[in-house]
Order: sequence, then C-alpha cells, then structure tokens
Amino acid sequence: MARKRKNSLFHGIFFASTIVGVVFLVLLIGQVVMKAIGWLDWQFITSMPSRRPDASGILVGIVGTFYLMLITAPLTFIIGVATALYMEEYAKDTKLSRIIQTNISNLAGVPSIVYGILGLTIFVRILEFGNSILAGALTMTLLVLPIIIVASQEAIKAVPMAQRHASFALGANRWQTIVRVVLPSAFPGIMTGAILSLSRAIGETAPLIVVGAVAYIAFLPESLLDQFTVMPIQIYTWSSLPQEEFQNVAAAGIVLLLVMLLSMNAIAIYLRNKYQKRH
Repeated sequence: MARKRKNSLFHGIFFASTIVGVVFLVLLIGQVVMKAIGWLDWQFITSMPSRRPDASGILVGIVGTFYLMLITAPLTFIIGVATALYMEEYAKDTKLSRIIQTNISNLAGVPSIVYGILGLTIFVRILEFGNSILAGALTMTLLVLPIIIVASQEAIKAVPMAQRHASFALGANRWQTIVRVVLPSAFPGIMTGAILSLSRAIGETAPLIVVGAVAYIAFLPESLLDQFTVMPIQIYTWSSLPQEEFQNVAAAGIVLLLVMLLSMNAIAIYLRNKYQKRH
C-alpha cells in the first residue's frame, strides 16, 4: 500500500509539473509571437542588419545558417553513420573498442563551449581557416557528431539478428547485408538522430562565438572562408540592445527560427515515417 501511495504521489507531481511547464511554455511563446506581430514580414527576411530597428533584417543570419548546415549536415551524417556501422558491425569487443565507445557516449554530454575552444585551437589557429564559415561548420560537426553516432548505434542494434542471418543464408556477404538489410531497417532511427543533431546545431551560439562568428555583418558571405553570423547570434545581439524596438525585432527572429526548426523536423519526421512504412 505504501509503495502504491508513493507511486501515485510521484505520478501526480510529475503530471502537475508537466502541466505547469507546458503552460509557461505556451505563455512564453505567446508573448514572443505578440511582440513579433507587425515586425515579421518579407522586408525583415530580405533585409540586412541595421542600426535602425524598422530597417533591420535577418538575411545575413539566414544565409550564414544555411551555409553552416550545408557543410555540417553531410559531414555529420556520413561520418556519424559510418562510425556507428563500424562500431556495431565490424569492431570486435576489445578493451580498446569499449574505451572508444565510452568516450563517444561521454562526448555527447560535454558543454558546447568546450567544442568552441577546440574549434578555435584546431580550425582557426592551427589549420588557419580564420573566423570563417568552414571553421564554424567543422566545429559544429564535432559538437553534434556524438549525438548521431549514439542514435545510429541504437538503431543498428535494434535490427534483429535473424534478419542478418537470413541474409547470410541467402549468400550475401557482410557489406551486402549492411547495405540491403541493416541500413534500411535502421534508417528511421538514424534519421531521428540526424534530426536531433542538426536541430541542436542550428540553435547553438556559444561555440560559434568562440570560433569568431561576428554579431554584425553588412554583407553576404561569398565563399566558405568569409566571415559569417548565424540566426541565434543575430537574435541575441538584438535582444541585448537598449532600444525597445529591437526587442520586437529579436522576437520576430525567434519566431522565424522556430518556424524553420519545426518545418525541418516535420519534413524529416514525415520522410522517416514514410520510409519506415515501406520496410
């Protein structure tokens, strides 16, 4: 009886805290949306940053974020999935592989600022990429790589061994089994890891500030070695300015960033579910 009461109390507290959290989240989003009304328009999306709130736009941040994801997404997906496949399908259960696995899991919890310092040391100074899009993208790749590796490993582990054995029994070798059996079955879970990793990359600020992403740029980057800024840094800059109108501009940027994140996640989830139904 005492255990049942404790469980009931725990579930009650959890339910109440969830309701309170949802309410506060809705109020916060509602407040941001109200501030953004009248400021989020086509002129805001297509304009450069300005010292005047009514003329300020987020185009440079959108282009910088796009270039950043254009490099980060394929690098993260290819390296992450390849690493997960090697660890699960090829690597033997040795002391070294267990140490590597433990380090990969631990890296997923390292503060993002540490990756920024690492990117500053390696990509900005040693490799001399400077405060460029390339340095920022490689830093973000290091940041989100453990997430997709761990998610991909769990998705690969979830594929039943019977499917592998059936493929081997039909004469397929290990690589054919991986390409035609393991990867199609694990693809929905791998997509989930990719969604989570890229969503985190789009919303990160601290590592890019350390690498050298600047707050104000009056030109669009033309190459991967140009200076850049991203939407979160631009929003943070606006929110820290004393003029009250810039708070509305920052709110418009927040709403636009939320729409981009939700749209990207919705498309990815749709593709994942569609692919899962086929298999």
